[in-house]
This record gives sequence, structure tokens and C-alpha cells, in this order.
Amino acid sequence: MKHCFNSLFFLISILLFNCKNESSSENFEFTNALIHETSPYLLQHAHNPVNWKAWNTESLEQAKAQNKLIIVSVGYSSCHWCHVMEEESFQDEDVAKVMNENFVSIKVDREERPDIDQIYMGALELMTGSGGWPLNCICLPDGRPIFGGTYFTKDEWMQVIEKLSSLYREDPEKMIAYADKLEEGMKNADLIKVNKELEPLKFSELNNSVNLWKTLLDYQDGGDMGTEKFPRSNNLNFLLRFSHETNDTVLKNYINNSLNKMSYGGLYDQIGGGFSRYVVDRDWHIPHFEKMLYDNAQLVSVYSDAYLITKNEAYKRVVSETLNFVAGYLTHENGAFYSSLNAVSENENGKLGEGNYYIWTKAGLRQLITNNYNLFEKYYNINSTGYWENDNYVLLRNQSDSLFAKSNDITIQDLQLQIRDWHKTLLTAREARHKPTVDKKALTSWNALMLKGYVDAYRVFNNPEYLKAAIKNAQFLKKQQLKTDGSLYRTHIDSQSMINGYSEDYAYVIEAFISLYQVTLDEKWLNSAKALMDYTIDHFYNKESGMFFFTSDQDDALIMRKTETIDNATPSSNSVLAKNLFKLSHYYDDLDYKKMAYQMMNNLKPNILESPSAYSNWLDLMANYTFKYYEFVISGKNAKQDLKILNSYYLPNILIAGSVKDSEMPLLKNRYDSDETYSYVCVNGSCKLPETDVTKAIRQLKK
Repeated sequence: MKHCFNSLFFLISILLFNCKNESSSENFEFTNALIHETSPYLLQHAHNPVNWKAWNTESLEQAKAQNKLIIVSVGYSSCHWCHVMEEESFQDEDVAKVMNENFVSIKVDREERPDIDQIYMGALELMTGSGGWPLNCICLPDGRPIFGGTYFTKDEWMQVIEKLSSLYREDPEKMIAYADKLEEGMKNADLIKVNKELEPLKFSELNNSVNLWKTLLDYQDGGDMGTEKFPRSNNLNFLLRFSHETNDTVLKNYINNSLNKMSYGGLYDQIGGGFSRYVVDRDWHIPHFEKMLYDNAQLVSVYSDAYLITKNEAYKRVVSETLNFVAGYLTHENGAFYSSLNAVSENENGKLGEGNYYIWTKAGLRQLITNNYNLFEKYYNINSTGYWENDNYVLLRNQSDSLFAKSNDITIQDLQLQIRDWHKTLLTAREARHKPTVDKKALTSWNALMLKGYVDAYRVFNNPEYLKAAIKNAQFLKKQQLKTDGSLYRTHIDSQSMINGYSEDYAYVIEAFISLYQVTLDEKWLNSAKALMDYTIDHFYNKESGMFFFTSDQDDALIMRKTETIDNATPSSNSVLAKNLFKLSHYYDDLDYKKMAYQMMNNLKPNILESPSAYSNWLDLMANYTFKYYEFVISGKNAKQDLKILNSYYLPNILIAGSVKDSEMPLLKNRYDSDETYSYVCVNGSCKLPETDVTKAIRQLKK
């Protein structure tokens, strides 16, 4: 199907670039409507001469009434090439004149409206085989796409919009016919085949899938093969679990190498903590400098669990520094987390540039580092390895502190004292620079990911500040993002909560609340998770496919209703919902939840096994069925103390339930004793004899 649409796209491109160059002579007024929006990304375009509109019913109706093509331009505030295209094209009067005369131009913040982004990104991938941002689609007046691309230079963009508008005036039927075929392809690509063969899962199937995946891994430099590298947290999380449960030393080495390379390189902010979105080389050296909340949230979870297994102090430092970054740059006083930190900022001359906040010149470093500069230069590779461009360097490492100390004849203690001194000096200097702008939009789903990151860090490191931040964010979500009818808002900015939540918002919040229950034993978080799960079933569930739509039945209809199943930078909403149903079925002894989770996984089983790297969170659910899976129940006045002992082990195949008082929950009912604290190891509610020593119960798992 993709080759068919590539051919059609090529054909329409030929037609487009060979038609007459004409434009309407209508007069136009400057009426950029984005000034009334709250999204930082949309407000960045509010003073363009383009008559931008937000996505709403009025904008779409205007296109139909005026029979004009629609430009749907999608991006986000920390997107570098989005800013470049704005500066080159959307701020240009000549470009704006053509757009305003011939199109209804709609700007979309992909983080605010992922439902719109999914549709047009899917269309672009069908047309061209790839995607990215900025995403620019030309659509018929009814919103159906006919042409798309990512970044265009000014000349390219002018050519596209002038000739497409001429083609629509001269031969609209050709465009309509193409839109019909593309719409059919989009719908076919989104079909979910119900798998009625509910056969038991076999470990051999899971193992074969992982072996297939192994051929795609970069064992030398970590991560995936390729010249651009992304921190694929979903993948790392599952492979960490699989390597542990199967004692696969090849995968264990791969995971540790990946985590080390990522934290040594320019992907990681060596001075201020936190990870950038991706790097443009295979060595993790040179980042694309924007920092996204969702990456840092998930990586905190991965590094925390990796520490449990390895006890590598460097992983603990990464978690601590990353959470310090989140607390310092991306946290509101009400507990909400902001979306991102821009890659672009001003230099000392007031000129905007990518990475200005993070890069250094050798001369500048020599002035700042007056203590042991030669050692500093070696440690942070102020050489050809760390060189970026225009005499600027990115600080990065290429070995552990212990190896560096040994090779440079210095004790590890003295080296770490030096590092702290260097950090303090450079942080002070960096604080005096112009800071990158922050997208202060709080997204419900990303907040839930960060909430879970804090929970995982608390579970592993037992730092009460982490739990305090997690609870404060959970309270923000319940107070500000949860409506009285049980539904969720998507966004929160400037004290306003807006836009109906999508399935990912519900999925991630349910998952985070379950995780918060497991470290606090406070049943209100589990009950809130169940209430949200029931709302999701009522308003997102597709009874025909057994999966969940991305949009609610309360939302305005788009050209199609998508079902998200592929795990990308964040796990798909359906994979998280399936895992939530699996866990809640155990907590509440709910057979319907259990059947739904199993059906969802079986529907995707062929995809999961054939393309494991694209379905890693589904594989994690599949592992719950193929490995032994336990309910670990702690009941008694000392349950929280025993829980901390339990959490000092990496045990990905358990569900934790506990209480310090009598409880009516199925797993806890009639198990409370006011005199003793008991630990039970159970399978599907059937438990072995209880232990008063939690470590003895843990040994039952080990057996």
C-alpha cells in the first residue's frame, strides 16, 4: 500500500510542479487569530503576517464556505526546524500574501492536539514513507490531505503553495480522487484484526522475537543502529527486564553499555543534568539540544531500575541530577510539570542559536577553570571528540570515573571533588547566560510519566523528597485536571485547564496512580485508577476491535478516529491501557478486565512478535503471561517498613498490594492481624503460607 501511495504522491507532485503559476487577486486583511490562544507554540506565531487560525469548527467551516484549500501546519515549541521555517517563510510578507489569498491556514501544537497530529502524520507517512516536524499538510476544504512534507525552504514552500492553489482551481477533481484513495489507505492502515484464537502464550515465541530484535542493536555504541540516536526508554525498560529474568549476559552488557554511553555523551547535560531529545551521531556526542519532559521522566525510571540490579553509583547520580533539573526548570509551584526546554537561546550578542546555553569555547573554559584545567580538558574531551562547530565544544565523557581516575593517577575521591568544583564553577557561569525558553504548558499524560518517574526513584532510593514531589503532582492532577464527571483535561497553562483528554492521558494517569499506590499503600490512588479505567472503557473502547480509540466519544469528529498501538518515544495508549487492565484485574478480581487485556494483546500478537522494537511495551505485558507472575501481599502495622525491604530488590514480575489496617480489597480481605505483619506470595489470588519475615517471602519468589 505504501508504494502505491508513493507513486500517487509522485504523480501529484509532477502535476503540481508543471501547472501554471497563478494566484488569486483578492484583497486580504491581516487577521492572525493565534493571539487569543494559550499554547506557547501557537503564540510564537501570533505575530506572523500569515492569517493563522487555531484548529476549531469555525476555521474548518470557513474553508468549506470559501472553497479554499487548508494548510495544516503542526509543530511544537522546542522544535528547532519549526522555528527555522517560521523565520524563513511564515514571517515573510510574500509568502503570507499567497497563503492568505488562497488558503485557510491552521497552526496546531502537536502536544496540545496529538489527535490531529496523528492523522496528518499518518497521511504523510503513507505519501512519503517518513515523517517529522514541522509537519505541513495541504488539505481539501473538508480537511482530507492531498500533499504533505516536513521542513521546506522559502523557495520550496512558495512553489508548493502557488502551484497547488493553481491546480485546485484548474482540476479539483484530480485532487479529490487522490484524497479519496489516500483516505481509504489511512483507514486500512488503522484497521485492527480481532484475533479470536486465544491460545496460551509460549516463552519460545517471546524468545524468538527478542532474538530477531538482537540483530538490530548496536552493541558497540549502544542504542539502535543508525547515525541519529534516540533514548528509547520503552525498549531499554523491556530489555532490562528480559535480560534479568533470562540471565542473558549479552543483553545485560548491551543495556549497561547503552545507559553508560547515553549518560557519558552530549545527550546528557554533564553540568546541569537531564537528557536532550536525541543526538545526530552514533556516538551520543552531539545533541539536538531541546529537553523534553517525557524523555527525562522515562529515563529516570530506567536508570532507577538499572541501579537496583547493578548498584552502579553513576546511575544513581544520573537520576539525582535529572530530577534536580526537572525540579529547577520544569516544575511549577503547584506541582505541575512543564513540557519542554527549548534548544534555542540567545548568545552574549543577543543572537538566537541552537545550543547557546550549553556550549563552550576553549578560551572561555580556560578562563573559568583555573584549578587543574588539563585534567578538566581530558575529562570532558575538549578536543576533536567534543568539538561541535564554530570553535564551540560540547562537554562529554568517554569512560567511567574509576577508569579515568586510574589512567590519570588520581584517587576517585579527589576526582569527584574536582568534578563538584568544576560543576559549581560552570553552573554559575551558565546561570548568567540567556536561558532557553520553557514551554509552560502542562500536559496530563507527560505529567503522569514524570509522576511515575518520581515514584520509581523513590521506590529505589527511598528519598522522601521524591515521594513528596510525586504526591504533590498527583494532587495537582486530581484537583486541576480531573473534572466532576470523571473525565480528564489534556492541558493546563496560566491557571486554565483545557481540551478533553485523550486515551494516553487516561492510560498514563491510571498507570501512575497504580504505581503511587504501590509505594504508599494508600488505596485512594488505586480507587482513582479504577474510576478512570471505567470512564475510559465507557468513552474510548471500541467493542468491534477490542481496542481503545485515541479520542473520546465526547470529542468533535475528525476525518477518522485513530487507534494508537505502536510504542514510539512514549508507549502507545493501548499498550499502557492493556497493562493497566491486567493489573487492575488482579487488584479487583475483575474477570472483564482480565479478558480485555488478554484480547488486546492477542490482537497485536503477530505485530508484536514480528516487529518487537516497535512494540516493546506490549512485550512487557506479554512477559507477564510467559514468565511466572506473582501478587505480593503485605498486611499489618509494619507493612510500610517491610515494603521498603521488598523494594530493595528488582522484581518486575510482581504486583504489590498492602495495608496497615483492615481492608476489603480482594487480595487483602481477612488478612490483617493487629499483632503481626504478614507477607503472602500469591498467584491469581491463591497464596502460599504467610511469612512474618518479609525476606523469607522474597526467597519464595527466588525459588
